[in-house]
Amino acid sequence: MARKENQTLIITDKNQMRTWAKSMRSLLNTIALVPTMGSLHDGHLSLIQEARNHSHLVVVSIYVNPSQFAPSEDLSTYPSDFDGDIRKLNAVPGGVDVVFHPHNLYDYGVESATDCAGMADVSCLEESGSSHETWVRVERLEKGMCGRSRPVFFRGVATVVAKLFNIVDPDVALFGKKDYQQWRIIRRMVRDLDFSINILGFETVRDADGLAMSSRNVRLSPEERQKALSINRSLSKAKSAAERGELNCKRLKNLVVDEIQEAGGELDYAEIVEQESLEVVEEIKSPVVILIAAWFGKVRLIDNIEINI
Repeated sequence: MARKENQTLIITDKNQMRTWAKSMRSLLNTIALVPTMGSLHDGHLSLIQEARNHSHLVVVSIYVNPSQFAPSEDLSTYPSDFDGDIRKLNAVPGGVDVVFHPHNLYDYGVESATDCAGMADVSCLEESGSSHETWVRVERLEKGMCGRSRPVFFRGVATVVAKLFNIVDPDVALFGKKDYQQWRIIRRMVRDLDFSINILGFETVRDADGLAMSSRNVRLSPEERQKALSINRSLSKAKSAAERGELNCKRLKNLVVDEIQEAGGELDYAEIVEQESLEVVEEIKSPVVILIAAWFGKVRLIDNIEINI
């Protein structure tokens, strides 16, 4: 199905999405894709505005991907406001040409993607004996950090992004670097599988108080949000220390961990890794990134900061 809403074409069928993309390409148009899970904020909107600088046409996908959630995670409570998202997209300077909003991008033998149960290595797409079977994995880059604490997450991300690339056939796709490991994984997948797509990453967009914009921020209480400001504050302190000559990663990590824990956050991980390989380093000798995941109440937040020395 497809419909227009204030000049924005909304397509829900993947075959219609393919047809639109092919017809636009036949007219020599280039296409940019901004993949999202909806609940759009200014970080998403900045990517969408930037997309106009890289292509003739802009497609925004809105799809909450069940395959990247484990049964114990927050798929059922993930924030969603499609009507609000469309209003925001209609207000973007230059507009959006297509919103691709599929109801389902997988074939599986259950009534709902949430009808699942299982262990940590099972996603909300799967049910014993009847499930989607084909996955894309970027094996080394997905192992640490978020991949360690969320075992099905990155295979779900890589698989659905590959599906979106096959359906929309973009020339360029834009991602925020707040999800740093995800961005690196998508870049590697595109390289390794010979997708003819330019993958661009853009700096994290922050609220005025420094908190990285995230769809999950709406679930923070005022007190939890105040405590969560320790993430960006600690990352900035560690970067400043490195720029002043502190290159020992253990000491830099301690700066981050101590501040977040003192604020009441529960660390999932704190790592300092080489920017492209994501290999953990003990001493800074080349560009690195500090990656953080921490819980504040029931909300898991991620953030990072690059150090280019």
